[in-house]
Amino acid sequence: MNTIITLLKPRILSLKNYGRSGDNQGSLKFFILGGLGLLFWAGIFVISLKSLKYFKGIEEIGDILAFKLLSMLIITALALLIFSSILTCLSKLYLSRDLFLVHSLPVPAYQIFTARWIDAAMDAAWMVMIYSLPVLIAYGVVYQAGIFYMAVMTINLAGLAVISASLSAMIVLMAVMVIPANRMKTIFIFIGLVIFILLYFAFRMLKPEQLVDPEAFASVLFYIQALETPSPPYLPSTWMFDALHAALLGNWSSALLHTATLVSCAGTLVCSIIFLADAIYFKGISKTQTAAVRLFRTKPRQTRYFGLSKTVRALWAKEIKTFFRDQAQWSQLFLISALIVIYIYNFKVLPIEKSPIKAIYLQNLLGFLNMGLALFVLTAITARFAYPAVSTEGKSFWIIRSAPVSLKRFLRIKFIFYCLPLVLLSEVLIIVTNILLHVTDLIMILSVVTVFMLTPGIVSLGIGLGAAFPDFAAENPTQTVTSFGGILFMIISATLIGAVIMLEAGP
Repeated sequence: MNTIITLLKPRILSLKNYGRSGDNQGSLKFFILGGLGLLFWAGIFVISLKSLKYFKGIEEIGDILAFKLLSMLIITALALLIFSSILTCLSKLYLSRDLFLVHSLPVPAYQIFTARWIDAAMDAAWMVMIYSLPVLIAYGVVYQAGIFYMAVMTINLAGLAVISASLSAMIVLMAVMVIPANRMKTIFIFIGLVIFILLYFAFRMLKPEQLVDPEAFASVLFYIQALETPSPPYLPSTWMFDALHAALLGNWSSALLHTATLVSCAGTLVCSIIFLADAIYFKGISKTQTAAVRLFRTKPRQTRYFGLSKTVRALWAKEIKTFFRDQAQWSQLFLISALIVIYIYNFKVLPIEKSPIKAIYLQNLLGFLNMGLALFVLTAITARFAYPAVSTEGKSFWIIRSAPVSLKRFLRIKFIFYCLPLVLLSEVLIIVTNILLHVTDLIMILSVVTVFMLTPGIVSLGIGLGAAFPDFAAENPTQTVTSFGGILFMIISATLIGAVIMLEAGP
């Protein structure tokens, strides 16, 4: 363990010394983001508390609904942890720039792996764990559970994170033996699609739309039985749910049993991945260093741009070629397509006609909600593609600065390149979902016009803030999204969308 702690010391010291360099701007960013995060955390806690108190007041099925919600929360957290851990493990274990230095040290490969895995597990889990806590604490407050519940909750949440990180590391270790890690930009998409499909099917197995459609059941008894349907017993999320459920109801022995199951599984998986890493980790590193970077080869093509100046033609051609050569960019379109299809399908299965609320009112209400959700989807896509557009220039940005082209024209070309397809995507998304919701003609026209007007604004925010807070040293575009500028972009975009929708929905 001394060797592993030594390998972790750079990370430990960087966290310890954060804010001690006298950088006032860095401290200001930390306090701003910390304050916003704390407000968001408190908001989740208040909403969870009020919702659970409402469920608690419903006779017969209130507790059942509350525990069904808890089950859905835990299984979603598990899927998010696995997805995040896969991406983080792949980057930390095989693609970090300091791996050449670390692997030249007289240290066994499994110890390097263990230190890197701990670092990756912390990076992947901290956000999911922190923002799951307010909901879980709210359950303890509503059900008047004591310190025992809090201890069980903490142990199970940590155990779930360890299991997720261990399974992800196992997947990555074996996947790299087949496809070298330096082709991560293609692996990312493949793994992302697989995990996302698994998450979707796990969520669809719960059939959440039936919770708002009691008439789908032959009787109230069948409805209650459907709500009480147990989750698959082989999932770690089920063990955590059973432990928390027992702790909330004061059943100590059952809570300890399920907690022990989760902890023992976590320990077994940690030992297993260390043995596996001792056997194949260094082989994967070696294979990564000797393999070709690209998985698919693209042929050069000649593109004609009529009516454009030479400068604009050159920059436009560079954007297109860079986009298609970077397989992490265009291959993620498949994941976005899957997201959009599932987003539309969820509207299709929503039983609007069986709602006790007046149909016209409900359809228009959902029309505004759908407009907000579509614009939030647009914001997420913009954050992934348009915001890092300047940062992806990397160390070659000096070529742009030395070229006879102004930064204004350079940014305008970036804006147009991303704005045109995103406007088309947003309009298709809002029109199709509104048709499925059967909204009125007025709401349809209003939604189409609003999305058409807001999309250029959101894209320009992404390009502009990405240029104001560039990160030319980022190893991949996802790192820039989680920076101060990326979070600021998400906050401003969400505020803009919320303000516009509230101004329109009121009248």
